[in-house]
Amino acid sequence: MTPHPDRTVLRGGTVIDGTGAVGRRADLEIVDDRIGRIGEVDARDGDAVVDCARRLVMPGFIDAHSHADGAVFDADVQLALLRQGITTVIGGQDGVSYAPGDGVWASRYFAAINGPHPTYTGGGVAELLRTYDETTPVNVGYLVPAGTVRHEVMGMQLGRADAAQLARMQRLVAEGLEAGALGLSTGLDYVPGIFADTEELAHLCAPVAAAGALYATHMRGGYETNTAAGLREVVAICAPGKPHGGVRGHISHLHVDAADAERLLTEAAASGADLSFDMYPYTRGCTLVSMAVLPPEYSALDVDTALARLADPAERARLRAEWFPTVADKPSLGPGWPSMIRVGHTPAADWAWAPGLTLHEIAGRRGTSVEDATLDLLIAGRLEVNAVMAVSDERPIDNLARLFAHPAHTGGSDGIFVGAVPHPRAWGAFARFLGTYVGRSFSWEQAAVHLSSRTADRFGLADRSILRTGAVADVAVIDPATVTDAAGYESPRRPADGIDDVFVNGGHVLRGGALTGVVTGRGLRRSPSPSKGNP
Repeated sequence: MTPHPDRTVLRGGTVIDGTGAVGRRADLEIVDDRIGRIGEVDARDGDAVVDCARRLVMPGFIDAHSHADGAVFDADVQLALLRQGITTVIGGQDGVSYAPGDGVWASRYFAAINGPHPTYTGGGVAELLRTYDETTPVNVGYLVPAGTVRHEVMGMQLGRADAAQLARMQRLVAEGLEAGALGLSTGLDYVPGIFADTEELAHLCAPVAAAGALYATHMRGGYETNTAAGLREVVAICAPGKPHGGVRGHISHLHVDAADAERLLTEAAASGADLSFDMYPYTRGCTLVSMAVLPPEYSALDVDTALARLADPAERARLRAEWFPTVADKPSLGPGWPSMIRVGHTPAADWAWAPGLTLHEIAGRRGTSVEDATLDLLIAGRLEVNAVMAVSDERPIDNLARLFAHPAHTGGSDGIFVGAVPHPRAWGAFARFLGTYVGRSFSWEQAAVHLSSRTADRFGLADRSILRTGAVADVAVIDPATVTDAAGYESPRRPADGIDDVFVNGGHVLRGGALTGVVTGRGLRRSPSPSKGNP
């Protein structure tokens, strides 16, 4: 017999192919980076064989909303992703990331969200995508971040963009798409996205629509009770007949009661808007503390200016008297906000005790008011502080399960890997989808659709979400009896259980639950047009 050292056979598992078809017992052959035969595969000398008996062989999962843009090079982050079966993350989220430009502004502003990129210093989307080619075991797709685009053209200028500025921003979006970006993202509660009006966003979507790409948005207004207003703006941008000619839309990390979401999504569909959404299986969120508790204009200031203002006694008195009462009025927080914001990260060495504590607990330890403790925390951390955010209405599992079953749902973690006590969703979201919501929201066959093939279809990733001959071999092998998330709010950095073997572009990147050192991940470039026919 002729040896086949580049062939791997996953033998004796139940293949769930991502089409929604019923799983079947079969072997699966991987040759180089592609799937070969699925069925009965004869043994050959030199095969690498993985015993998949009593396990499921599924398409690798695609995290539709991740903040692993810079963290994906870290081995602990790679393990966290692969132990959930995630083979692709989509970065460039919330309108802020490294390219276009040199990445300096985005690295500072999102230091507590994305962190820095270890090698990117400029060159645009094409160069950023190259940094992911065979340097990591996980694939990375990228959305052109509209806030970064606006910052490149307008800095922190408030007000409407003029015609020349709009044209320059459109060119940057088009160049990013031509380089392979999967679409455009906005973060309309972050700066400078918060300063962009609906007309500007629609203009930026013109090249997105022309390319058949996707517009993904962190909607304006903080979700929950403001979801309806945010979704109206999305429909105004995405529905046919608008100045951009209509664009496919995607709502990031949807947070709202299931019945309200179903009604709003039905109304949006009736308008002709083609929308999908991602949503993670937790009710608590995670964001920048400064965004949650400071006036928006602070985010538009350079750090030193903002810190000087926060240290000024007169400004602190004004914030205590005029601003902090409005924090208690935010629908996403309410009067109990000091106990709802639990610090996840600060770079300040002398505040290393603070992560894991609420602002209320921090104030108690310091013997100061919550307002002063919060401002002191932000000053010490130079605004690089994130937190896990509780909500006033922690919806039950059945409420979340109802939305995960929606035909427009895709799996997303909104995973943030920065911090000593981060949100557990980065380590556990996809394992929780499987361990908790299979049987509630979907079958195993439909889980492959929600967590892989539908996401690939929406984001234009061809041949990477269906287990069929000739497709790219991104594959996760899952034990349905043991798969579960191990991370919790108190211990958020625990890798998931039940997924021990993962292949990315044919490379066996996770074996026996451990990294192999194989780095076959790639920066993924969008297909010329979205794939069709996936359920």
